[in-house]
Amino acid sequence: MSGRVSFVGAGPGAADLITLRGAQRIAEADIVIWAASLVHEDVLQHARPDAVIVNSAEHSLEGITEHYERAAREDLLVARIHSGDPALWGGTQEQMELCLRLGLSTEVIPGVSAFSAVAALVQRELTIPEVAQSVILTRLEGGKTPMPSRETVRGFAAHGTTMALFLSAARTRQLQDELLAAGTYDEDTPCVVAYAATWPDELVFECRLGELAAKVKEHKLYKHTLVLVGPALAAGGTRSHLYHPGHFHEHRKVESQEARAQLRAARASRV
Repeated sequence: MSGRVSFVGAGPGAADLITLRGAQRIAEADIVIWAASLVHEDVLQHARPDAVIVNSAEHSLEGITEHYERAAREDLLVARIHSGDPALWGGTQEQMELCLRLGLSTEVIPGVSAFSAVAALVQRELTIPEVAQSVILTRLEGGKTPMPSRETVRGFAAHGTTMALFLSAARTRQLQDELLAAGTYDEDTPCVVAYAATWPDELVFECRLGELAAKVKEHKLYKHTLVLVGPALAAGGTRSHLYHPGHFHEHRKVESQEARAQLRAARASRV
């Protein structure tokens, strides 16, 4: 192998939310490729002064291929910066296949996804015991990239758990209608809307599902916006069994038999 391409998750936006490893790969790189339309320019502060900086927003995949070819030819290090986490809607797979054909080694550095950053901003856990134990990451069907026919917002909403909706703000009325059509969420289901989370101009607010479209329209949001929805966003008063005094595991014993009996009774009542 000659040369290396590191696909770096930049996180949601703030330069200090990138991982230490991601920042190190950018600092080492001879060529840094980033999307100015999706990644905040502050992440470039990690780059060397003499590094070649390429804005991928101005090019198709074919347009940046020459930089991968050069890296293979001259044994260079490339940092390809993606917003959030490269595993989600990053277009990384096609690039890794290209790198393989060129004889470049590759690695992927994970990043903080927008959905976890938004949960942190509003200080909410997305998996509340007895309320929601799953998080569905998806987007509204019918956009520029085709969705598999079996994957629909309405179908996912039927589970009634926490959902993180990406890439859907431009059609929020349709999104609201599809979420309600499943019949599991009602109009009072809590939502969190976040525009440019962790960027200097971020906007984060909470609303009810029944007013989601109106609120998004009021703030004139249509891109860089994530919607969280689900009962866990307003739930409380429950506790994890993991930290119950009646629960035991290899590192901790039951604190009392009374606590053990209480935990068993609580579990039995939900069967």
